Amino acid sequence: MADPFLLTSFRFEVRLLKSPDILAGRQRLPAAGDGFKAPSGGKQLTEGAFQGSFQDCTGLEIEMDVQEYLEGGRNNGVVRRVGRAKYAPLVLKRGMFHAPDAQATVDPALWYWMQRILNGERPVPRYDGIVQVMSADKTVRATWVFDRALPSKIKGPELNARTGEVAIEELTLVHEGLRLLPAEPTP
Repeated sequence: MADPFLLTSFRFEVRLLKSPDILAGRQRLPAAGDGFKAPSGGKQLTEGAFQGSFQDCTGLEIEMDVQEYLEGGRNNGVVRRVGRAKYAPLVLKRGMFHAPDAQATVDPALWYWMQRILNGERPVPRYDGIVQVMSADKTVRATWVFDRALPSKIKGPELNARTGEVAIEELTLVHEGLRLLPAEPTP
């Protein structure tokens, strides 16, 4: 029998929130119209926010670059010092879907984000993110927050008529920080 206090990894939610723009050393808060259009199956939270239906999220990790210092006269080892943090890219996967309307196509919001950047939109639109893992009763048990994400790769589905698999799109985000937030006490 499974331990009731172990966290399962299949109940999670990802939200993207418009990051403040940094212009000439100053932050500009998101303005009306800066929003991330919510794809079908996603839910618009507020202007500049998106709550997504992703089936897979990987890359919640931090690695520290340890610096080695070779101290003179110490031949039996090296001194190790704290270095910079390295954040793994977050990879989000979701099934491609379209609205029930026969004329509707798949939602292009994630693709448009990447294309706007590649077409020279400045300041570059960045998004902060929240990944929440929930227990069976939908209580949030773990929350990671990442900062100033950029899309580094977007990948369409692998199309193969013989398999009949669901079309999956994949978004890779690079970001500038990742934190696990402390749990809020239950009243």
